Amino acid sequence: MANTYTALFYHLIFSTKNCSAYIRPEIENRVWAYIGGVARKHTMTALQVGGIEDHIHALIMAQPSIAPSNIAKFLKGDSSKWIKEEFSDLREFAWQDGYGAFTVSKSNISSVISYIQNQREHHKKRTFQEEYLEFLQKNGIEYDERYVWG
Repeated sequence: MANTYTALFYHLIFSTKNCSAYIRPEIENRVWAYIGGVARKHTMTALQVGGIEDHIHALIMAQPSIAPSNIAKFLKGDSSKWIKEEFSDLREFAWQDGYGAFTVSKSNISSVISYIQNQREHHKKRTFQEEYLEFLQKNGIEYDERYVWG
């Protein structure tokens, strides 16, 4: 085939180290915007970035040459370095070691965007830990809870 056409969308979810409440409401918009810039820097498109104090959701469109593990590495690595430099009280900031990455069909993009935009409201009813385990279960991902957090 002469040309290749793709539309690959990933919903990435990861927490701060030990689910600590590092991302205060007064800085969150700057953090989400910076992560969108990280995506652009690495030839990806952030369709929506958001979360609350202890975790992030990012809906990313990427070329097939960029593996989900690299998407997570770019977003986490670049933003972690920036957060430590930008906010003097967050020198100990870190993201969890792992991440969740889930594919999203084009027909579900708007509902995922809405879900990410409404994180603060959503987490009045359930914790991040409950939400994350539900994502894993819903997607048929086997896990050992001893290794999920951190």
